[in-house]
Amino acid sequence: MIGGFGGAGVPNELIDALVNQPVKDLVIITNNAGSGETGIAALLKTRRVRKIICSYPRMPDSHHFETLYRAGQIELELVPQGNLGERMRAYGAGLGGYYAQTSYGTLLAEGKETRQIDGKWYVFETPLGADFALIGGYKADRLGNVIYRKAARNFGPVMAMAAKTTIVQVPEIVPVGALDPETIVTPGIFVKYVVQVGKEM
Repeated sequence: MIGGFGGAGVPNELIDALVNQPVKDLVIITNNAGSGETGIAALLKTRRVRKIICSYPRMPDSHHFETLYRAGQIELELVPQGNLGERMRAYGAGLGGYYAQTSYGTLLAEGKETRQIDGKWYVFETPLGADFALIGGYKADRLGNVIYRKAARNFGPVMAMAAKTTIVQVPEIVPVGALDPETIVTPGIFVKYVVQVGKEM
């Protein structure tokens, strides 16, 4: 899982570190397929991603994804944005899935269980988890408690819940107790590693 919404909250330094690792056949879960030459686009450029699960694959200048997809070199699972977040939240909460009206009667519902509840049709969505989550925060303490800045909050909190190992990059690591408990969005229980980088998220 890789956090971010457009350019907000994308953990670019963690992605760069992943690019430098000898990994391949990756399945990534993220909001979009990247653009330009940095972040997720840089990862796709390495041709080590087998599949991408996202809600918005066609960003402006998403040429690396488009090239791979048109050549049949990457698989795409398209998930409506609300369902993407809720599927991750369901995994983190230990739920076996949920019913949603989104996508009923469309190609995205093909092969999925449908059910009528109170006169309305719903599609059953399964939980979505991952081995790793790479997310960007604003500040963290040494116990892994994380706060975010504005729109950079996006998918980070649910990804942290839904991954076996969560790695957070922040521009500042503060002493334990320095963060107001009322502002902590991702509790340290969900975070395995915190990496300090120089760039504000």
